[in-house]
This record gives sequence, structure tokens and C-alpha cells, in this order.
Amino acid sequence: MDLSWFRDLEQLSKTGNFSQAAKVRNISQPAFSRRIKALEAWVGTNLVERGRHPVNLTSAGKQMLEASRQALERLEYERAQIIEAQTLPDKYVVTFGAQHSIGWRFFPAWLQAFENVYGAMISRLRAEDLQICIAALENREIDFAIAFESAYGRSIAEDSSLESIKIGTDSLVPVCKPGARGEPLFLFDAESGPRIPWLRFGESAPITRHIDPLLDNAKIRSRLSVVYENSMAGALRIRARDGDGVAWLPYSLVAPDLDSGMLVITGKEHWKIDLEIRLLRNREHTNIVTRRIWAFLATRQQIPLI
Repeated sequence: MDLSWFRDLEQLSKTGNFSQAAKVRNISQPAFSRRIKALEAWVGTNLVERGRHPVNLTSAGKQMLEASRQALERLEYERAQIIEAQTLPDKYVVTFGAQHSIGWRFFPAWLQAFENVYGAMISRLRAEDLQICIAALENREIDFAIAFESAYGRSIAEDSSLESIKIGTDSLVPVCKPGARGEPLFLFDAESGPRIPWLRFGESAPITRHIDPLLDNAKIRSRLSVVYENSMAGALRIRARDGDGVAWLPYSLVAPDLDSGMLVITGKEHWKIDLEIRLLRNREHTNIVTRRIWAFLATRQQIPLI
């Protein structure tokens, strides 16, 4: 059996004529007819209704043609995968992009846990604003981006060419410096009293879209007084530890400060914002290395961090 026979059968189904199909396949009509008969002999039944014009395939012929299309597509796909694997560098560098608040603590812990179950790989992190990471992903400058998502804000637009999967969780918690007895220096849940100094992310900071809707729904803005604004979570963390105000920060970032007592959570549970951490990719820009990583994470998704 020759795979080219299935191409002959496909062309015959398109033209309905032996002479035309033979011409397209660039062989003589007698040779073309012999190849169709050879295929029928291999299958064990007639695949063509020869008494009709145009020529039609029998039900067996249609079934075999569909099966051959699927098989040939799979063979071509596997062939392309093998060729691609041979053309990739032996040590492909997987490039991630993440906003600073993710790249600071979550990413190193996640990458180590991922490599423990997937295997070692060479990678690079670009810590940038989320907008820059998304643009780099769309422009095929990086392989993956990592972003927060919450009930208040998505990581990518509905009509985006990007897709995402969940790889972890975090939360935004309001924190401030503790007082002498360990209580929050600023009592966020107090219904009255002086305005609370607010250490705020800038308007353009991606985390803002997760925090602002919560504050708007709670009608709490009138009690907050912006005393410092910065798009960098690390800068807000320093000011919070200095006692300058309250900041909503990723729990993964401030966990060491909470454990050491340098910061405390102020406010009740409903002021916490649950976050998903999602891995993003450009579905039109993949290779065998990144597809393997994606397929692995699509089945495992959240990997327990060490």
C-alpha cells in the first residue's frame, strides 16, 4: 500500500473523472487507474462507482477517504513536530513576562515547584508592567505572561488572541504597620474617625482594577486619603512598613512581614480580594517546547508551592 494512493482517491472524488484526476496528479490515466485498483485490492472492496458520470465514490470509498484524511493530517502534524524539534536550539530559553508583584515572590517559588514535577528547563523572566508584558506576548517577544485575575478584573479581553490557564492563587489584603500592642495602626473597619491614609497603586497600575471596584461598591472612598501613590507593590510595601498608611498588597509579597510582625492585616475578611494567577500565551505563537509546557499545565494546572 502506497500513501499516494489516498491522494489519488481524494483527487478522483473532487473531479469525478479519471482523466482529469490523473492530469492533476501528473501521471497517465492507465497508471492512475491501476493505482486506484491497487488501493481497492488492499482495502478488499470497490471504492469507486465506475458506471456513473461523474464518477462517485462508494460508501466504502467515502469512509476510506475520510479515514485517510485524518491519518494523513496526523502524519503531517507529527512530521512537522519532528522537523520543528530538530530546528529548535538544543537548549531553548523559555521566556516569561510578569508584573513586578508576581515576579518578586510567586514566580520563583512557582518555577521551582514546576521544574520539580516537569523537569529542569532554561528560562528567563522579564519583570515589566502588565501592559508591556501583554504587548510583548502579542508581538511574539516572550513565550508566556503571568497575570492576576479576580471577580473584578480579567487578565485578558474576551476577544483577545491570547488564552490563559490558572497556575496559582493569591489575594490582595489591606495591611499596615502594627501599633505598640500589635493592633493595626489604622483601624480600617471603624465606621467613624479620622480619614485613613491610603497608599495607593497608580491609576495605570493593573492591580488598581481589582481594588477600585471593591472600594466603589463599599462606598468607602470618602474615608480614604491618598498620601502616596506608586505602581510598584514593593514601594507601597516599604511605606506601609514605615507606618505611612494602608495598602492592598499581594499576600504572597507581604507574608514574611506578617509573620515577623512588621505588618498586620487591617479590616475584616470581606476586604480581602481573592486572585487567580494565570499563565497567558499567544495561541498563534507556539513551538514544541512551549506546547509541551502548556499541555502539562493544562492537566495539572495549580502546582503546590514548596
